[in-house]
Amino acid sequence: MTSKGQQVIQQWYRQKNWQQFPFQQEMEAAYLSGYSGLLNAPTGSGKTFALFLPFLAGFINQHPDTYTTQKNNGLLMLWITPLRALTNDIRKAMQEACDEIGLPWHIATRTGDTSAAEKQALKKKLPEVLLTTPESLHLMLAQKEYPKMFAGLQVVVIDEWHELLGTKRGVQVELGLSKLKVLGAGSELRGSGNKIGGAGNENKTTSKNSHSSPEPDSPCPEPRAQLRIWGISATIGNLEQAAEVLLGNDFPPERVKMVRANLDKKLDIRSIIPQNVENYSWAGHIGLKLLPEVMEIVARSKTTLIFTNTRSQSEIWYHAILDNYPEYAGIMAMHHGSLDNELRNWVEQALHAEALKLVVCTSSLDLGVDFRPVDTVVQVGSPKGVARFMQRAGRSGHHPGAVSRAYFVPTHSLELLEGAALKEAIKKGIFESRDPILLTMDVLIQYMVTLAVSDGFRAEELFDEIKTTYAFADLTRNEFGQLLDFITTGGKTLAQYDEFLKVEVENGLYKVNNRRVAMRHRLSIGTITSELSVRVKWLSGGSLGTIEESFISRLKPGNTFWFAGRSLEFIRVKEMTAYVKKSNSTKGIIPSWNGGRMPLSSQLAAVFRDKLDEVAHGVEKDEEVIALKPLFDLQKQLSHLPQSHEFLIESFKSREGHHLLFYPFEGRLVHEGMASLLAFRISKIKPASFSIAMNDYGFELLTDEDVPIEQVLEDASFFSIDNLLDDIQHSLNANEMARRRFRDIAHIGGLVFTGYPGQPVKNRHLQASTSLLFEVFTEYEPDNLLVRQAYNEALAFQLEEFRLRAALQRIATQTIILKTIERPTPFAFPIMVDSLGREKLTTETLEERIAKMARSYGAEGFAEPAERKPRKPGITRKKGF
Repeated sequence: MTSKGQQVIQQWYRQKNWQQFPFQQEMEAAYLSGYSGLLNAPTGSGKTFALFLPFLAGFINQHPDTYTTQKNNGLLMLWITPLRALTNDIRKAMQEACDEIGLPWHIATRTGDTSAAEKQALKKKLPEVLLTTPESLHLMLAQKEYPKMFAGLQVVVIDEWHELLGTKRGVQVELGLSKLKVLGAGSELRGSGNKIGGAGNENKTTSKNSHSSPEPDSPCPEPRAQLRIWGISATIGNLEQAAEVLLGNDFPPERVKMVRANLDKKLDIRSIIPQNVENYSWAGHIGLKLLPEVMEIVARSKTTLIFTNTRSQSEIWYHAILDNYPEYAGIMAMHHGSLDNELRNWVEQALHAEALKLVVCTSSLDLGVDFRPVDTVVQVGSPKGVARFMQRAGRSGHHPGAVSRAYFVPTHSLELLEGAALKEAIKKGIFESRDPILLTMDVLIQYMVTLAVSDGFRAEELFDEIKTTYAFADLTRNEFGQLLDFITTGGKTLAQYDEFLKVEVENGLYKVNNRRVAMRHRLSIGTITSELSVRVKWLSGGSLGTIEESFISRLKPGNTFWFAGRSLEFIRVKEMTAYVKKSNSTKGIIPSWNGGRMPLSSQLAAVFRDKLDEVAHGVEKDEEVIALKPLFDLQKQLSHLPQSHEFLIESFKSREGHHLLFYPFEGRLVHEGMASLLAFRISKIKPASFSIAMNDYGFELLTDEDVPIEQVLEDASFFSIDNLLDDIQHSLNANEMARRRFRDIAHIGGLVFTGYPGQPVKNRHLQASTSLLFEVFTEYEPDNLLVRQAYNEALAFQLEEFRLRAALQRIATQTIILKTIERPTPFAFPIMVDSLGREKLTTETLEERIAKMARSYGAEGFAEPAERKPRKPGITRKKGF
């Protein structure tokens, strides 16, 4: 029988002249039956309403006669999103639905963009629905008497869960949910009779080892029956695991549902193919050679989003379009994460109002925002992942039944094969998994202090709550005891420094009593770390956004640079603000941000190798592969086209030295680790000094002396995974890699304070502080949990050790093809362009050096002059072993 709430919602659908999809009906039934779980639905399918409307139906069922007059109900729904930009559109859609249905509700947002006055208003009167971010949720948990805020909470929704899964922000969500699940549980469920740390917890001061020997077992808290948790996720390779991570390991499986949209989303994906692929750039370019073709597509479309992979690239494309197509001034905008929030909001509103024909953007517009006027998406350069490309393609035709049109623009010739691989992967439904991360002690330390800043916590209760999360299911009581020691006494090493004694223990309650400590902690809540940023402002007032301090520090007064689509003259820096004025110069430096280049995902890399195998077997069914035939014919003529059971190694000699080129086609991070590993293993046979370069397709080892590669390949252990971790430790500066990871860990874990608003600590001081702490821990406390985490993260994130291991196992089963070549092949040339950063001294620009290299090898057709900003002459460090 249809409930009152369902009848009201169905009537609303009829008034909107909308059709309720089967997955929305399934979602409604699951929600009203009390289930929690995961909703898997593509972008633009109506997933927001699929969850929000059943929630409204549930409230109407609770108050069938008074729902139109029921006001001031307190917080009923918490909606968590990964991006602040998502909250505005979702709020508007929700508020409109409530108004039309007749619910006198208030839908509000609380993010980093919310003003202090609005936050104070939220404290006085809570809305029925609050949209927020993981960081803002933890800031709410840091408020006094926060349990009252969540006392009536009925449902928590985590939007775009696939974007948070596998990140420290996702762990923040897990920890926040572990607290929300027990806020309504009675104290009788919390095992109050057991104390972690025994009688010592009753005292205000505790000894260093007082937390390491807890009583054995306390009952696990049960989630309150009425709280439902739902995640919304795009398609990823591990949806079931994603639901498990979200709900935690205390959720009864019989109360969990997976709802899949199973909508046949219509995709029209095309590659823009250069007219003469053999004369198109092979490397060192950013795609501007195809600007005329891109602008023809823009002209035919109503509204277009041009996605680039980096903020610098978006600035360059925006500048190039204005230079070559001035008629787009006023109907074109730019959107990326470093622009001022007001500018970004203006762009989003202008898109809604159909006032813009073109927006050049980055991942800042990947998620959730409903831009119905957008009918075309252009992706410049490979997105390096299938799911990322699907997300961006879904920005066009962003409503049910519409066709999503996306164009792929290669920045160099071989990227066309990635375009073919993307289309094949989407056709076969091959998507990346988002692997959850475990035991991130820095996030846990921050969370513990957050709770201590508000009402405090009791160790035995908190340990039980934390253990319900997927991330900390394997946390031992001894490790938890070390963390308690760390936040109360500074641990083994820092006990003599008052700065690290943040939390006090009184009658078993862990609490921050120092107002200065509390304020500094609230300012530091979050897991997003980046280089120190400087705000860019007009001399006359008004903000443009932020640029990393390292870029601004290189400018002198009077220098011109391009930012936010404008030519700016640098005036001065004062109190971490760079003041600028408008410049009429048409030339200037484009800012660069220290974001790493995205590596090829393992799923896309696998499909790429399949496409290459088709080429080797003469199967040329894709338009991209057919276009690349001249290139592949040249590769075959000069060297070899490897089949799936073969592994290609090329060797040649030049004035630079002896070159060895390996082609695993596994992505640049795996190649970086493999290059160092194999260089180390070669050096055990013949001592040598190597210089390394790599891209997503392969890597190069360059040495001054001839390497007996035939002898090396006879050794069965060369590609073996035996002693892999030991060899990695010897082949790389593992300490330095861990030290770099430790900088972020120290920031998140509260070991260093980055400064007050407008008074940040200088980046070099932060680096010096974290380096000193790393050295102290390494020497005096080698079992320190944060140092151990730094080494684990270096292996997992910087080297992708799991993928490296799998790649070596695959190569060990393949036939090795060793080819001695006379000059660089189409596979080798892009890697060698990457190697141009290795020279000790250069006074030539990058395009000059590419052209010279092409001429020296008789390969003038390999590359056109690069369109990107020339690099400044300078000294670069040579890598050696």
